Amino acid sequence: MIHGARALLHRTKGKTDKLSVWIQQIVERRGQNKAAVATANRLARLAWILLQRNDDYRAL
Repeated sequence: MIHGARALLHRTKGKTDKLSVWIQQIVERRGQNKAAVATANRLARLAWILLQRNDDYRAL
């Protein structure tokens, strides 16, 4: 999950969707490493919720 989050960090620069903005705020406040861990944590929690609810992901 961390490796995927690190890849995602590089792809969010200049984007304005909610997740990208959230990631960039974390990078500015805490740095790249903590932002990668926080992103991995958020994605893991999201995946868990979707699996528990047997639901599909819908971007807002």
